[in-house]
This record gives sequence, structure tokens and C-alpha cells, in this order.
Amino acid sequence: QVQPVESGGGLVQPGGSLRLSCAASGIFFNVRSMAWYRQAPGNKRELVARISREGATDYADSVKGRFTISRDIVERTVYLQMDSLKPEDTAVYYCNGDRGATMYWGQGTQVTVSS
Repeated sequence: QVQPVESGGGLVQPGGSLRLSCAASGIFFNVRSMAWYRQAPGNKRELVARISREGATDYADSVKGRFTISRDIVERTVYLQMDSLKPEDTAVYYCNGDRGATMYWGQGTQVTVSS
């Protein structure tokens, strides 16, 4: 399984939380970083959070302090904990593996923040 597989999306009220999971057993040890991107209707796909092979993390300014990216090396899974969700976080969230010349993308999982 080379393609990452996302799960955990859904509908949540503003201020709520969700945790996304990305199963990446086929690529986990072969990429220099894993990341979460999102794309809202009419918008370009944007980087949300990234974790490097060494464990360093970085975040988009819009999610700093609210989202946390982490990984489980044994399970070869990457997570995105999303707290204090806002309606503007509504988007399809994609897991990504960066191998330099090759990028691996999942199919995406929908996150909708609405009351």
C-alpha cells in the first residue's frame, strides 16, 4: 500500500475537536516528511502541518496553537489533532508523503465545522 489512507473526518460544531489519522505503512520510512494539507471549495490546496523524518514540526499560521501533528512509528501512522475548530477549517484534508521528486497523496477526508 503506497497511497496514504486518511480517516477521522466528519461534522463537528464550532469549538469542537476531531482527530484525523493517516495510515502510511507503504511509505512511512521512505519519505523525508509527512504532512496534512487541506482544500476548501474554490481555494488552492494549502499546507496545514508537517512533521519531518527527524520529528520536527511546523504549522500554518492559521492553525498554530489549535492543531497538533504527531506520529506513531510502530503503527506507521500520522495524526492531526484539531481543537477549537472554526467554520473556516471546513475543507477536505489530505495526507501527504514527501519523497522529494515523488509526492504521495491520500484520497482525502471531509471535515465540516458547522452549527
